[in-house]
Amino acid sequence: MADIADFANDLVQERLDQALAARAANKPAPVAYSFLFCEECDTPIPLARRLASPGCTQCVTCQSLDEARKARYVR
Repeated sequence: MADIADFANDLVQERLDQALAARAANKPAPVAYSFLFCEECDTPIPLARRLASPGCTQCVTCQSLDEARKARYVR
């Protein structure tokens, strides 16, 4: 049988959940900056790739090679 303390605890928990949800909604999204040049081969990374994949650090060729290398080690 629920008493007044249980109702109070439920109310406090609900308010805490609402406050945490509001706080999380107000946080700014992290900004990912792309490199202008590939970290592997130092060739320029095209603008289209930087816009399509924010936070990229490698050109398409080096990224493909890196993913293929990692895929081999997963097996």
